Amino acid sequence: MKTNRTQRIGEQIQRELAEMIGRELRDPRIGMVTISEVDVSPDLAHAKVFFTVIGAPAEAAAQGLNAAAGHLHHLLFKRLQLRTVPHLRFVHDASVERGFELDRLIDQAVGKRDAE
Repeated sequence: MKTNRTQRIGEQIQRELAEMIGRELRDPRIGMVTISEVDVSPDLAHAKVFFTVIGAPAEAAAQGLNAAAGHLHHLLFKRLQLRTVPHLRFVHDASVERGFELDRLIDQAVGKRDAE
């Protein structure tokens, strides 16, 4: 169950990470990353960071982001006014790709129906 506090912290972490990934990380595996959601545990010990990526394989981007998680955690600790900053784990969010695939399938089905 998400409380207002964990939700607000997740949103703040999302904003900060979006800025920091673009400015601080130079890993070629990452590509153009968009942070779609941050799910913070109720005890604020862990945060699951969902991302989408353009221009790089999702698996490679996840490896690069998880490799930089300690550095990003350190930077978050400096920026946020929190006693404890959650440990970060990056997970690829495939919902955008699934949405494009469903859209393509719908267009294909409508095109076949119009052709008949």
